Amino acid sequence: MTATTPDEAGLPPLQPPSSDNGLIGVLRRRYLLKLLVRREISARYQGSFLGLIWSYINPLTQFCIYYFVVGFIFNLHADIPNFAIHLFAGLTVVHFFTETFGAGTRSIVRNRALVVKMAMPREMFPVATMLVSLYHVIPQVVILMVASLLSGWTPEPVDLVAFLLGLLICGLLGLAGALFFSAANVFFSDFGNIVGVFNNFVRWGVPMMYSYAMVDQRFGDFAKYYLYNPLADAVLLFQRAFWVGTVDDPDHQAVAAMPEHLLLNGALIVVIAALVLGVAQFVFSRLENKIPERL
Repeated sequence: MTATTPDEAGLPPLQPPSSDNGLIGVLRRRYLLKLLVRREISARYQGSFLGLIWSYINPLTQFCIYYFVVGFIFNLHADIPNFAIHLFAGLTVVHFFTETFGAGTRSIVRNRALVVKMAMPREMFPVATMLVSLYHVIPQVVILMVASLLSGWTPEPVDLVAFLLGLLICGLLGLAGALFFSAANVFFSDFGNIVGVFNNFVRWGVPMMYSYAMVDQRFGDFAKYYLYNPLADAVLLFQRAFWVGTVDDPDHQAVAAMPEHLLLNGALIVVIAALVLGVAQFVFSRLENKIPERL
């Protein structure tokens, strides 16, 4: 009597448990991903009587602090029309990146019990963190849209394209960083602190509290190298989507200095960000099997 293989018995071929992991494995387990996102959101507001309202309070508080310090103490609002929209557009997309990167870096360690006990793609946790961050961006975008409409903004198709490109850049890069650093953070907790320090520099490395016109004036021909920072392009795309349409004078210096081919540059950065995400996924997969024993 000859033994039958799984294929001959009509069963799927045997595969190692890790063969269905990775980002593709996460997409195949969308129901589990949905449960993790709900769990994360519920845990964040557990025992809170304000609940989701904190998603509005936190960015508004941060906005008021930046607006007062940068706008009135530094008096930068005099050179930037509708400075509040300019600032909040950048603050929204920067917050999406920093929250995805920071919380994603801690996601594996924070969910160590699930990582060790359950058979699932461990990329599930950084991805869930990114989706939770995206969930919290929605209230900020609502506030931004309302404020822009009250300031005279008329939505156009190009604004939607700029909005989506900026969101994709920060989402892809934030997830890529979260994948790499979440695995590294298992082995050395210093990586969590490194991400926190890096995010402090992000807020000042983008034209959020100052205009790109100031960068152009200060650095001249070298200002183009400033745009090698993909987060700076993401902020400019958000400002193109919401702030530019609120400025009455299209020839104003702050508007006229906006980089040419901004949408084309944004699309190119999205492609590069997707490649970076692929590299981060490869590095994560090389470290993945060692994660449970280190936890």
